[in-house]
Amino acid sequence: MQVGIGSDLNYVEVTKDKMLGDDMLDEDIIESDVELDNSDVVKPDYDFPKEMGDPTVVVTEEDQVGAQLSKSKAMDAILEGNFDEAINHLTVAINSNPNSATLYASRASVFVKLKKPNAAIRDADAALQINSCLAKGFKARGMAKALLGSWEAAAIDLRVASELDFDEETSMMLKRVEPFAKKIEQHRQKYERLRKERELRKIELEKLRLAQDRSTGKVIEIESSSEIGIKLRAASNLSWLTVVYFTATWSGPCHYIAPRYASLAAKYPKVVFLKVDIDKAKDVALEWNVNSIPSFYLINNGGEIDIMIDVDIDLLENKISKHSGTSEDSLTSALKPCEMKDYEQLLPV
Repeated sequence: MQVGIGSDLNYVEVTKDKMLGDDMLDEDIIESDVELDNSDVVKPDYDFPKEMGDPTVVVTEEDQVGAQLSKSKAMDAILEGNFDEAINHLTVAINSNPNSATLYASRASVFVKLKKPNAAIRDADAALQINSCLAKGFKARGMAKALLGSWEAAAIDLRVASELDFDEETSMMLKRVEPFAKKIEQHRQKYERLRKERELRKIELEKLRLAQDRSTGKVIEIESSSEIGIKLRAASNLSWLTVVYFTATWSGPCHYIAPRYASLAAKYPKVVFLKVDIDKAKDVALEWNVNSIPSFYLINNGGEIDIMIDVDIDLLENKISKHSGTSEDSLTSALKPCEMKDYEQLLPV
């Protein structure tokens, strides 16, 4: 058995089989872990940072020469496998010439060899701040992020490094990293799709609930921000005007207008009438920046189109009539030919 809401309501079809799983729609989708080879991933390093040099100092020619000598010593130490010694020489070089992006990138690459990714990223960032097109900076940062298992970020940096200045080591690392990054992206897209599908199903279900409530002329009470959000999306999907009425039990004017508001709900079946008690749904009142009650917000297609802070029910009705373009016709006339009894059986209690 299928039920359709008329063409002017964007025609919704719902079957009994489809409705069976809708009581699970409010549960979170739990993502499974992505199976990756993380055997080369290391724990983050939290060593005290090495000196970064003072970028405000004036670097003399003598300083540049001294920095170059220290860098040469560092290269010799690297060739001998003395990475800690190389770090010390490069730190001296950086203090002598803190404006050299290459020196920071060189020290970052040594930190990668020492499997200290955080230190490497810190130096690579410093290098790229000085020279945003330094391939060596992107390469060191990409390799450091790979050590941390940040495969997508690593792939981005390594691609840039390869485009700026291709080398075999960068290419080999990129070939290792890219499949992981792609797998993570596909995994994320899968769950984004599932969440979107679930959200669409919630909206379809809410459209039916709205139709049921409006068929009885019911004012719908809102208790949370998430609840009003799904109601507004469903109403927007149906192209129905929504009136949001903010009230409080202690307000005399609200007591005065409440039954009159209910009478409007019975009179206009293709307008959604919501009621928000500002004491029970404080998050909604705060989000909507409600400062006075009673207040009425008219929403169409997800956007606020009018507001009234008054107890003039005739003025409110004029606004509803103006913005909804509807008269006091019957909701059942908008339904596809079917027995209302069958229709109600499909709807959740």
